[in-house]
Amino acid sequence: MKTLLAVDGSDHSYEGVRALKYLRRADDLTLLHVVDAPKPAYPMMMPEVAQELYAQLERSMKEDGEQLLTRVQSLLPLHSGPVTKLLEVGSPAEQIVAAAESRHVDLIVMGARGLGPVKERLFGSVSHRVLSMAPCAKLILQGSLRSLKEVLLPLQGTSDAEAAVRFLAKQPFHEPVNVNLLTVLPPTRPPWPVDNRAAEQLEAQALGHARDFVEEVAAKLRALGYTTRATSLLGVPLTMILHEAERLRVDLILVGSRARQGITRFVLGSVSHAVLHRAPCQVLVFE
Repeated sequence: MKTLLAVDGSDHSYEGVRALKYLRRADDLTLLHVVDAPKPAYPMMMPEVAQELYAQLERSMKEDGEQLLTRVQSLLPLHSGPVTKLLEVGSPAEQIVAAAESRHVDLIVMGARGLGPVKERLFGSVSHRVLSMAPCAKLILQGSLRSLKEVLLPLQGTSDAEAAVRFLAKQPFHEPVNVNLLTVLPPTRPPWPVDNRAAEQLEAQALGHARDFVEEVAAKLRALGYTTRATSLLGVPLTMILHEAERLRVDLILVGSRARQGITRFVLGSVSHAVLHRAPCQVLVFE
């Protein structure tokens, strides 16, 4: 598995360094720092002078960036794998996505920025753009990943399940984990009048199909060497996912993104987006 660790010197980016100890040894680990030097905004300054000031600032930021990459490399876990240090200049989000594409990365690890004063945790613009545009799995850390033994995998359908199995087949974790599979059916009533008993029978039948679906996915994961627990529930998907995450005290939630065409190639579904912002633990988004 190829991994890219994007660092900017913030506390959150060092959480990314620490999180690597829970991930499998990378076939190739890219340490990336992006220099985004601000353009001087002095309209009365001669263009030659402004350009020289910018060049000096960029050189200084590059030197700091090289030192940061060296420092980060010294902190990596022993099993991290072969390391390539990469220093780029430009828009951080665009450079991270470009590096992930050109190096055929399987997973991006980076810290979130921009925690707001409200209770809901907010991602910074860089991590939002990486989540939207990068064509691989993303682990955007909003805090410490203190352990990785219990994983919650909510599944919304066949495409989610297939993507999850593809990602987990890469054996992305350093130590064995228990995967708690979950599918949630929203409570719905048929459009035609039925009595309560008939409605309960329809719900039971739907839950039975959901149970078969999640058990089939669990069997595929067991064949890959994972221990699993499969659950199908009736309720509001977001509420039940967050409840199960709390109840099971999971260390990580795996959620799938939804592909679409257009300017934005990848977009999180509404449930996945809400989980990402409200989860009581770290979240990894797989494609």
